[in-house]
Amino acid sequence: MRQKYLFSCFLFFLLTFQGLQAQNKFTISGTIRDKATGEELIGAAVYVTELAGVGTTANEYGFYSLTLKAGTYSLKSSYVGYQDFTQTLVLDKNTKLNIELTDGTQLSEITILADQEDENIRGAQMGVEKLDVKEISKLPVLFGEKDILKTIQLLPGVKSAGEGNSGFFVRGGTADQNLIWLDEAPVYNASHLLGFFSTFNSDAIKDATLYKGNSPAQYGGRLSSVLDIKMKEGNDNQYKVQGGIGLISSRLSVEGPLQKDRSSFLITGRRTYADLFLLATPDFKDNSLYFYDVNAKANYRINDNNRIFLSGYFGRDVLGVGNQFGIDWGNTTGTLRWNSIISPKLFSNTSVIYSKYNYNIKISGNGNQFNINSQIEDWNIKQEFQFFPNSRNSWRFGVNSIFHTLRPSRFEGGNDSIRISQNKETRYGWENAAYISNSFNASQNFNIDYGVRLSAYSILGGGTYNLYENNKKTGDITLQSGEFGKTYFNIEPRLSMSYTLGNRSLKASYSRNSQALHLLSNSTSTSPTDQWVGSSYQVKPEVSDQVGIGYFQNLANNAYEMSVETYYKTMQNQVDYKNGADINTVPDVESELLFGKGRAYGLEVFFKKKNRSFYGLDKLYAVAHRTPN
Repeated sequence: MRQKYLFSCFLFFLLTFQGLQAQNKFTISGTIRDKATGEELIGAAVYVTELAGVGTTANEYGFYSLTLKAGTYSLKSSYVGYQDFTQTLVLDKNTKLNIELTDGTQLSEITILADQEDENIRGAQMGVEKLDVKEISKLPVLFGEKDILKTIQLLPGVKSAGEGNSGFFVRGGTADQNLIWLDEAPVYNASHLLGFFSTFNSDAIKDATLYKGNSPAQYGGRLSSVLDIKMKEGNDNQYKVQGGIGLISSRLSVEGPLQKDRSSFLITGRRTYADLFLLATPDFKDNSLYFYDVNAKANYRINDNNRIFLSGYFGRDVLGVGNQFGIDWGNTTGTLRWNSIISPKLFSNTSVIYSKYNYNIKISGNGNQFNINSQIEDWNIKQEFQFFPNSRNSWRFGVNSIFHTLRPSRFEGGNDSIRISQNKETRYGWENAAYISNSFNASQNFNIDYGVRLSAYSILGGGTYNLYENNKKTGDITLQSGEFGKTYFNIEPRLSMSYTLGNRSLKASYSRNSQALHLLSNSTSTSPTDQWVGSSYQVKPEVSDQVGIGYFQNLANNAYEMSVETYYKTMQNQVDYKNGADINTVPDVESELLFGKGRAYGLEVFFKKKNRSFYGLDKLYAVAHRTPN
């Protein structure tokens, strides 16, 4: 209630301030879309030719807002691979202008303006990489399958978890310190076939952005990185069917309008067929070896100011050897989102998000049968506002609340005479956050992004939590169902700055991140049998502080990008294991854990040839040290 009151007061202040400053100024706002498909174009540039350095970019939902003094202006919009849009308008009142850009692949010549191409120089954020799905399709791939997670492993500061594995480490962190979003829903295990493929079907992906530790304030819950992936909305003008046949899997995508120019849908599916070859061999016909996944999304434009989206993902892997052994694992996500343009300067996004990951193992033999399973399930509600008071400022603020249900691995089985059961207690946690951030163009050469995130993780009953000291149990605390236990608070400031000199810039950043969920694994890379646990009286949230500086330069009229970044990161409350730790069958996994500090530092050199295939060069991989207390 207090948070809602504070945000209501803050919103009232912003709107009042807007009214006081609005004299002789008016706002141009709208959405930028692909003319052929109706897809919103994330990050498309909008600027005024008469005013150097005055412009903005569309947010992640395609919305833009630009406030100017009354007058006559030539407004331009550009996006990589699209024909430029130009319109002259008389600004004497608030104006809504929805822009539709035409795909430039059919043009004899494409001109990309420098205002868009030097965004990597002028933007204050560092340690961020935007992935172009079209560029990904040009890279050499494993078994003919395009894969975003394989692509980001080519970037500096990102290291593969192993040959052929889709897991990755960022700047000295562990695999569980990467937050992976699919339409705002967290994906807890992003791998198929034990890591050879990721869960993301390239036919369903619209945009992907990787933040290496210096993420904006709206992201939280992980120490090392954020990979924000957004699905396509579907073509709202015409029906389209496409697919592909690979060595390992085949895929099919169907999209089209539900109501032309008003609503659309997208359905993509993918499945391997290695199990079909097993049927041809009598010795292996009872074995299983396949995965499948389905992405689906639909949207409905209620009016020019309101739009609803519904998206989901479901994927499963199945491996089995006759009746002797079987394992299956998979993710389920769902996102219901409402985008609303409250005013020309105020944009709202309301989301209800569901995510679940689980695995099941069955082992049979000699009259015995054993089952092992684990699960993590989230319900998440998020409210966010974006406020554009003038051409030099943009604010983002909101709240987020997640209810976690964590069921660590459960082991049971035996035969008719002997039954064994080893069930870890289901844990419940409530994770909340409030945040605010501002992007400020202080001058034509100096930009700054700053913000703060307040996070809280509460332990919920019912269940019993053991207390340990020097790996020996000293007591326990029992919480009744619905009862609140300990709450951990963390204040997480974020700051990024850039100073531009021509075609080059210097950047500096600082960020603090906290992480309340922890992945326990028997291997150095991710595997289906990893189990998630929440913070407790014994396990505290992990905390990291990272500082970085960088030099960025574009060459040959923005045809090439070059950057050099160095960083230093310290980490607290890192999770480690005792020698010979047993995290699967022990009654309380916390008795097997150690906690300590860590640090990571590195130098990253990146060179990219734009609009063609690109290359990453990691001069020095991150070096990490962990020292248990």
